[in-house]
Amino acid sequence: MSALIDLHGTAMAEFDRRVKSVSLTDWALETPCADWDVHDLVNHLTTEQLWVPHLVAGARMEEIGDRFDGDNLGEEPVATWELAAREARTAWLAPSSLEATVHLSFGDAPAELYLWQMTFDLTVHAWDLARALGADEALDADLVENVYTWAQGQGFGESNVYAGIFDEPVAVAEDAPVQERLIALTGRRP
Repeated sequence: MSALIDLHGTAMAEFDRRVKSVSLTDWALETPCADWDVHDLVNHLTTEQLWVPHLVAGARMEEIGDRFDGDNLGEEPVATWELAAREARTAWLAPSSLEATVHLSFGDAPAELYLWQMTFDLTVHAWDLARALGADEALDADLVENVYTWAQGQGFGESNVYAGIFDEPVAVAEDAPVQERLIALTGRRP
């Protein structure tokens, strides 16, 4: 399990590095995510991090309600991201975090599945943010390899498990680099 915790830390760092490079004039740039600009993308990931401490502690979604709806970035978006990310990471580093059952929108799930989903989202969206900013898109190779393997095991690109969340996979060569195959699984053009 510590390997997954480490992968999550790497994914968090990949996204964090790119958030910290967003300049004042970048927030309205388009991203590979349909209908999202940079602000929307960072708000999405920040909001996800705000949920983590509550869900890992056993809260149910209805208890949290609409507390995190809307724009959570406020006047200091980078600082808000940093605080949310730190709190989420702290929750995951708690000794019993992966033993929990989390109450998600689709039902109860092991915390390990939730952590994989969070790691996946941070990884893919780190690439999205890099693409939007015209920054270095290369992600940590070990992270990409592990997230790609997990995604394949979850049926990405082969079933309707994640229908509506991601676009249809984009075709890439079978011998394409793993990062290209991962990005393509989510309907993005590498």
